[in-house]
Amino acid sequence: KVRVVMGNEAADLDSMVSAVMFAWYLGERDAALASLPLIPIPHEDFRLRTEALYLFDAAGLPESELVFAEDLDLAALHAAGRLDLVLVDHNRLGKAFAAFADAVSAIVDHHADERLFPHAQQTIEGVGSCATLVAESILRDLPQALPADGARLLLGTILLDTVNLDEQAGRVTIKDRETAQRLIAVCRDEPDGLFQRVQFEKFNVAALDTADLLRKDYKDYRAGNVSYGVSSVLLPIADWTQKDPGLVAGLDDYSRRRGLDVLIAMNAYTAPHFCRELVVFSRSAEQQRKLVTFLCASDLGLVPLTAGTPAASAQVAFFRQHNESYSRKKLQPVLDSFFRETSNS
Repeated sequence: KVRVVMGNEAADLDSMVSAVMFAWYLGERDAALASLPLIPIPHEDFRLRTEALYLFDAAGLPESELVFAEDLDLAALHAAGRLDLVLVDHNRLGKAFAAFADAVSAIVDHHADERLFPHAQQTIEGVGSCATLVAESILRDLPQALPADGARLLLGTILLDTVNLDEQAGRVTIKDRETAQRLIAVCRDEPDGLFQRVQFEKFNVAALDTADLLRKDYKDYRAGNVSYGVSSVLLPIADWTQKDPGLVAGLDDYSRRRGLDVLIAMNAYTAPHFCRELVVFSRSAEQQRKLVTFLCASDLGLVPLTAGTPAASAQVAFFRQHNESYSRKKLQPVLDSFFRETSNS
């Protein structure tokens, strides 16, 4: 058997760090079984994760030692009956990995439990960062073995996911806060400085075009007969428009290439305070009308944006999102329910 610890298909910082550190933890506890952390994206896409480039480098872990999609043949391991799959930062396999569902043995996640793997060992809890749950296991079972660099990886991730443990961002829990304090004692980093450095790199998207911005932190889903994707984009819509005057055409091209009916971009940035905006793009004008009506009636707190953005149309709309607690993790189940209901009506 080969134990593969895999984050979600978006391969954001939380997924990558959780996979690396949980694989390390499992290997330390049971060296008889090989544990590999898999980052399920092509190696060439790693450059899009600018905050991960920085934090892994700061922890002394070169990308040449990371395992990417092309480095490991999951299908061959599975066919040979040798795959033991551990999921971190998700509890539903993406469509590219659905065939490996019977190999899932354990889950560590902070998203809503979809109860798809009742026989797997599970740690699922709604904390601000999956790295908090990984760190909790390490600090409980191997407190003396955790190196400073490993603590730095986990701490930087928790700080980023919880906006530096900020209550007003609506993402931090008591467990995130307590775990972060214990990690600070191990790595001895100054948390505000670490957060500022990681956040700066996350928002440093100067070299990325629209397609790169959309795929940098992207997940796709299917609900009913609707295929939809949700991207996290780290700059204001007005800046994005200035960077790419053909933004709407870029949204159209990206959705066509991905085979999407609906594409949503959740824009998040700090200038100087944390803000959220939302882009809603649909192939069908009727689908767009229903979706925008639904979202505007929800508790997202949407207000149409006009200054510095392309003109709204029957296919695209731009909003300021005043309820900043809605990250993709919280919005996706709401979208899923909406698309399932409207598909059946």
